[in-house]
Amino acid sequence: MYFLPEKLDEYVVAHSQGEPELLQQLTRETYQKILQPIMLSGPYQGRVLSMISKLKSPKTILELGTFTGYATLCLAEGLQADGEIDTIDVNEELMDFQRKYFDKSEFGKQIHQHLGSAIDIIPKLNNTYDLAFIDADKPNYSNYFHLIVDKMNPGGIILSDNVLWHGKVVEPLEDKDISTKAVLEFNTLLKKDNRIETVMLPIRDGLTVSRKK
Repeated sequence: MYFLPEKLDEYVVAHSQGEPELLQQLTRETYQKILQPIMLSGPYQGRVLSMISKLKSPKTILELGTFTGYATLCLAEGLQADGEIDTIDVNEELMDFQRKYFDKSEFGKQIHQHLGSAIDIIPKLNNTYDLAFIDADKPNYSNYFHLIVDKMNPGGIILSDNVLWHGKVVEPLEDKDISTKAVLEFNTLLKKDNRIETVMLPIRDGLTVSRKK
C-alpha cells in the first residue's frame, strides 16, 4: 500500500539507498515461483529495515513471518559479527527457498529457521533479543507482542509491519473483518503498554517502532 502521491513516492525511493543484487535476485525468483509475492517487504522498506538494524547493531534478532527471507536478509545486515537471527514461519514449502538465499549471503550460518506456530515456538526460545520484527498473521499480533516483550532486552526494538493495513484502520469496521479488528487492537495495545515507547511511521503499509524501556 502506498499513501504518498506516486511522484513523491518515486522521489523518496530514488533518493534512498539502492537494493543489493542478491535481494534483487530473491525478488525475481519470488515473483516467478511463489504465491502472493506481494508479501515481500520490497526494496524501499527493506532499506528501512536494514538501516534500523544497522543503527541498533543487534546481537540477537527475532523475526515472526519469514516468507521467502527478504526482510530476514535486510535485518541481518546490521547484525554483530557473532550475532544470530531466529526466524519463524509456518510454511514448510518455503524452507528450502529461504535457505538457498540465506546461504548465498554472508549471514547463512547466523540465521536459524524455525518451522511452526510462533505461539508455540517463542516460549521455547532461550534467547533474549535486541531487535524483533512482527510480520505474520494479523489476528495474532497482540499475542505475539505479549510473548516477545519480556524477551526483549532493555532498549530493544520491536518493529511491527502492516499497522495501517491498507488504510482500513481509519475506515468503518466490518463485523467479519477479523484482521482489521486485530490490527486496531494491536495498535491501541502498543500505544497504551507502559513497558515500551512507540512511534508509528507511515512507511508503505505502516511500520511501528517500539522501544523496550
